Amino acid sequence: MAFRNSLLLPARRFAAGIDVGSLSLRLVVLSSRSRRDGVVRLEHVAIAPLTAGAMAGAEIVDRAAVARALRDLFAGLPSVCTAATLRCAMGLPASATLMATMPLAQLGAGAVRSVRRHALGELEPTVLVEAERIAGIERHALAVDWFIDDASPERDRVTIAAAGRMHLEARVECAASAGITLTALDSEPFAALRALRYAAGRELGANEPYLAIWIGAEGVHGWRIAGDAIDGEIRYPAPEYDDFADALRDLAADHASGSVLIGGEVDLLDGIGFSTADVGDVLGCTTLPFECATFGEGAHPFAPEFLHEPACTVAFGLALRGVFE
Repeated sequence: MAFRNSLLLPARRFAAGIDVGSLSLRLVVLSSRSRRDGVVRLEHVAIAPLTAGAMAGAEIVDRAAVARALRDLFAGLPSVCTAATLRCAMGLPASATLMATMPLAQLGAGAVRSVRRHALGELEPTVLVEAERIAGIERHALAVDWFIDDASPERDRVTIAAAGRMHLEARVECAASAGITLTALDSEPFAALRALRYAAGRELGANEPYLAIWIGAEGVHGWRIAGDAIDGEIRYPAPEYDDFADALRDLAADHASGSVLIGGEVDLLDGIGFSTADVGDVLGCTTLPFECATFGEGAHPFAPEFLHEPACTVAFGLALRGVFE
C-alpha cells in the first residue's frame, strides 16, 4: 500500500531577501526542498518605490516611509508563504560594514582546538578590541560577528565582521514596524557575490573560470573566480585605478575567463561612460546579466520587468542565505 500524504514529503524552506536601495526596496522570495541538493525556486519578486529623501547613503532618514514600503512589498506574497513563516534577511551597504580575516595568533590565541576546549567566549574580548580598531568606532556603537575557520590547524583564522549599530537597529526597527522579523543582516556586496556564484553554477561549466561584477550605488565590485576559490577582486572607484577600464583590466589579469556575470544597478554604468557590452569588450568575455527568470520554473506569474531586472541581485543573494542556512 502507498500512502500519498504531503507530510511524507520534505518540507520546502522559504526565505526572503530585502534590498534597501536609495529609491526603492526590492524583495525576492526563494524556496528549496533540500539544503543538500542546492536547487532553489523563485516564489516571488517585487519592487516598491521609496519616498524621495527616505535614504541618505547608508542611513535611513525616514523610517516610517521604509516601513510603509516594506508593508507594500509583503502584501503581495503568494499564498504558499507568509511574512511570519519566512526567514528574512536585509542588506547593509558596503560603507556600513567592515570585514577582516587574520590568523588567530594575531589575537594571541593558540590552536582552534585549544581555544574551543577552554571556551570560545574567552576570545571574544580580544575580537571586540580588534573590531573596534579596524572600524575606528567605539565598541558600544558596533555590532560585531565573527567565526573561526579551522579547516586545518596550520591555517587557523578568524573572520570579523563589524557594522555601525545604528544602521542595524534602524533596519530592524523598520522591519518590525511592518510586521517582519529579520533573521540576518548581510553586506550587499557579499550577498551579490553569493547570487552571482549561484547563477554561475547554473549557467556555466563546473570548473569554468569566470568573472563576476556587481554595480551598487557606492561603486563597482568585481571578483575573479576559479572553481570554488576567489582568485582576485577589485573595487572601483579606488585610488589605484585611473579609470574603470583600468580596473577591469586588473580584474582580468591575463587569466582565461570566458564569461562575466553582471548584476546590480547596471544603469549606473552610464555615469562613467560604460555599458554592459563595453564591459564585455574590455574583458574579452561573453556578458551574462543576472536574471531571476532563470529560477522561475513557471511556478507563479511574475511581472516580466522584475524577472529580468539585474538590480534584484542583492535581494536574491540575501534570500539564498536564508534558504541554505
